[in-house]
Amino acid sequence: MRIIIIEDEAPAANRLIKLIQSLRDDVEIVKRLDSVEAAVHYFKTSPQADLIFMDIQLADGLSFQIFESVQIQTPIIFTTAFDQYTLKAFKVNSIDYLLKPIDEKELEKALDKYQQLHQSNSVGISDKVLQLVEQLNQIKYKERILIKRGQQMGFIKTEQLAYGYADGKLCFAVDLSGNKHLLECNLSQLEEQLQPKQFFRINRNLLVNIDSIQKVHTWLGGRLKLELLPSTAVETVVSRERVNEFKDWLGDN
Repeated sequence: MRIIIIEDEAPAANRLIKLIQSLRDDVEIVKRLDSVEAAVHYFKTSPQADLIFMDIQLADGLSFQIFESVQIQTPIIFTTAFDQYTLKAFKVNSIDYLLKPIDEKELEKALDKYQQLHQSNSVGISDKVLQLVEQLNQIKYKERILIKRGQQMGFIKTEQLAYGYADGKLCFAVDLSGNKHLLECNLSQLEEQLQPKQFFRINRNLLVNIDSIQKVHTWLGGRLKLELLPSTAVETVVSRERVNEFKDWLGDN
């Protein structure tokens, strides 16, 4: 069984590999990929394997973006920290998932399910994922985001959130008045909670509200640079691989 693992956290990837190898003797880990960009490049230039383990939250975005650029016919087992309503969507589309931290027994069940799928028609994976994305776009997103105030908890209304950014292992939100708040979640988790028509992750470290964008400038290498209000010292250049998607998003709103 030839397996590709798409996971941006090395410890999580290594643990998954050890668990798989402990459950199956006939396993070859073909490749470990750690980003949307790396996965798209790989699938455009390399043959697909028998099975893919795919983390949903990657350093440069959600793994669903991979399917916008390449067709994948290989069965996929997602690994995810999504909450219950999203897991239900996976069940509807018959796409298996493992909730982190991955349980060995659940992993074995997922591998058994793969064996059953392998004996039947396993095509159409990309179509199923695109159906899932459509369902995710219809879910109810958060109206409030938890924030930390010393030893106390509070919240900020999402309509007041100008942008969120990562600073090392910490994640902050800046409201439309320029106040900075420490969040309980990381930037990928924040991205999941917000309406994608209103918020866009322009690069690894910055997620912006369309209402905070004042100007968009052309930049080096075909990229774009944003002026935000409130202003920020965080890098506001749209990463090269996200420029076209950003333009589409900007035009849709």
